Amino acid sequence: MIKKLLFFFSIMGPGIITANVDNDAGGIATYSLAGAHYGYTLMWSLLPITVALIVVQEMCARMAVATGKGLADLIRENFGVKLTFYLMLVLFFVNMGNVMAEFSGIAAAMGIFGVSKYISVPLAAVFVWMLVVHGNYKSVEKIFLIACFFYIAYIISGFMAKPDWGEVARQTFLPHVNFDLGYFVMLVGLVGTTIAPWMQFYQQSSTVEKGLSPEDYKWVRLDCVVGCVIAPVVAGFIVIACAATMHHSGIRIEDAKDAAMALEPFAGIYATWLFAFGLLVASLFAASILPLSTAYSICEGMGWNEGVSKRFGEAPQFFGLYTAMVAVGAGVVLIPDFPLLKVMYLSQVGNGILLPFILIFMLKLINDPEIMGEFTNSRAMNIIAWFTVGTVIVLTLIMVGFMVMNGQ
Repeated sequence: MIKKLLFFFSIMGPGIITANVDNDAGGIATYSLAGAHYGYTLMWSLLPITVALIVVQEMCARMAVATGKGLADLIRENFGVKLTFYLMLVLFFVNMGNVMAEFSGIAAAMGIFGVSKYISVPLAAVFVWMLVVHGNYKSVEKIFLIACFFYIAYIISGFMAKPDWGEVARQTFLPHVNFDLGYFVMLVGLVGTTIAPWMQFYQQSSTVEKGLSPEDYKWVRLDCVVGCVIAPVVAGFIVIACAATMHHSGIRIEDAKDAAMALEPFAGIYATWLFAFGLLVASLFAASILPLSTAYSICEGMGWNEGVSKRFGEAPQFFGLYTAMVAVGAGVVLIPDFPLLKVMYLSQVGNGILLPFILIFMLKLINDPEIMGEFTNSRAMNIIAWFTVGTVIVLTLIMVGFMVMNGQ
């Protein structure tokens, strides 16, 4: 048993890291708003969201061990360079907006501790750049796994808020669904913030770079499932913390910083600090991963050398892209009156437009026996996968429609 556990520890990484990074600045803001505005009534949605996340990310993990290639690489080989180029172009701009959001989250979190963004953001940018450019895959993965541990700050905050656990359980397993527009928009937003295109590319690429093989598949799958369960649990505690305090007292918030500040009267200054610390770690974590995911994807799609373990001279496009995204993402947050909210809005619309294409490509690839061999989807898995993917696509497109109509 101990030997198996130690072996799993040597395998784990890509699945747990990818799922947890999804609880980034934008995700934390969404979960905070859900709890503050709708109380515990959206807790039930985290159960099907967990299933959807497991289904999509498991397929990425399976493709990685079966083919030894990243998702962008497979799309280029099977759907052509021209299509891949346009996909990568959209992915670049979408992820660039998300990187800006992460550095904005760092500025907001450190602002709670009284640190100016003109100090915190440049220091964060230098840290994430040096971490990847001067590290190797093993050292970078260890740091990312350690960062996952700090999400416990949100779990502690949830307990400090002293929620009604009986009501939490009722709304999770015996929900009362509200049939109003705002509630439905928030529901769609929860789904949309959970599965993003960068996740599929990053998990598959990092699994390949780690050198995992078909013989490791059952452990790779376990890593994926564990990550996809932990991430919604953390999200649930963010909802609980905000529902037990802000919603209970009728306090409206606009973002994650508001949520952290609003906790203090109910759960004390330490709860505020924990929430802010969680936002800082999440934003810093995602500010490292999102540029890395983009660099992996574009370099695979274009056939360029890529990999954290390579030196700058061996993969200049890979490290050049990473450097550019970190520099631009941090730089725009420091520009006075930069339309950051507009850029973030456009990036979310881009996410919604891109995601259906990525999921359909994945299902086509994973059902091709020439590519996957014995690792193709079973009939039952295909039914579950197509239903999940179809639901995610519909809800994501509805989310994009709401955003466009509201002109956010």
